[in-house]
Amino acid sequence: MKKSNKVVLAYSGGLDTSVILHWLKAQHECEVVAWCADVGQADELDGLEAKALSSGAVAYEQADLREEFVADFVYPAIRAGAIYEGEYLLGTSLARPCMIQSMMRTVEKHNAYAISHGATGKGNDQVRFELGAMHFDPDVKVIAPWREWDLRSRTDCINYAKEQNIQIVASAEKPYSMDRNLLHLSFEGGILEDPWNEPLKEMFVLTRDPEDAPDKPVYVELEFERGDAVALDGQRMKPAALLEALNIIAGEHGVGRVDIVENRFVGMKSRGVYETPGGTVLVKAHRAVESLTLDREEVRIRDTMMVEYATIVYRGLWFSPEREMLQNMFDDIQKVVTGTVRLKLYKGSLQVVGRKSPLSLYSADLATFEEDSVYDQADAGGFIRLNALRLQMRSKRAAKK
Repeated sequence: MKKSNKVVLAYSGGLDTSVILHWLKAQHECEVVAWCADVGQADELDGLEAKALSSGAVAYEQADLREEFVADFVYPAIRAGAIYEGEYLLGTSLARPCMIQSMMRTVEKHNAYAISHGATGKGNDQVRFELGAMHFDPDVKVIAPWREWDLRSRTDCINYAKEQNIQIVASAEKPYSMDRNLLHLSFEGGILEDPWNEPLKEMFVLTRDPEDAPDKPVYVELEFERGDAVALDGQRMKPAALLEALNIIAGEHGVGRVDIVENRFVGMKSRGVYETPGGTVLVKAHRAVESLTLDREEVRIRDTMMVEYATIVYRGLWFSPEREMLQNMFDDIQKVVTGTVRLKLYKGSLQVVGRKSPLSLYSADLATFEEDSVYDQADAGGFIRLNALRLQMRSKRAAKK
């Protein structure tokens, strides 16, 4: 079937995609379908359809992906224990494959010949979008304006928008780049490009400043089944609703802020500030259930491979065989990760204060410091001597030299 003259644009209504919609029509002489994903941006989506159509889009489509995002992308990453470079919980990295999966359904529906996005040539998102698109349609054409046009900055985009009478929200005075979904809210650009600058207090949206958080701590209980959180304070909830509720609780108590300089896949370092309140609680609680239910070597090997998994996801390879291979391995050991965790949130701090599981490997009879008849402490001597053999031989060899 011959392709239509349509391009599906990942549309947010922000500065970049507002300019891109106009530019695509002018430079590529195509019809533009404005496509938007609801992954938890809240009121940021208000009025987008009217704005897109008034800007020249032939159609506007919005996909509610909130449940799909949390259940099929966030939860698998939590089961894997995925954290990039020790701190980043992969909020944007997980949203992009969810979005492109849905976006390519729209491409098929409209028989479009190409997709377009507002990711810059310096960032990771161009890789995530395009690798995903090519997974679903090996022949799809990708139009990436930031790699084609002569606009070189957001200031140029603002000026272009003024010249073409395009309605925008951004201004030269506050050109923050913000990206929000149910897992996190990220900030880049502006004063944050200098890693010495402290983020402005008023910049944060999802979390209170810990100094202004309530003076009384709050306790929450999370229940897990086979590695997934299923209930909050005794109430069973679907993944998206549970994460949303945790975002409110943890955000109120200032939990979940991260300020990092990360290594982008394209080769440069980037400073990012992230608010991940609910996700931070989920990761901490999940780890606590694992501490009771997983074997020592399962945890050790999983943690070793987790770094590889997180890197794979960060680099846009969610749909790769290597990610699927690792996911299958992680999910297999998660079958026993069932239990309840009690956590204390107070002025930015998060502590696990209790954990229990019907599948626990923990034995008070073995761990006790009181007298017991289960563990013969004299056995430890032979255990230590056997483990010391290779160290002793190495030292003797060194003494001969």
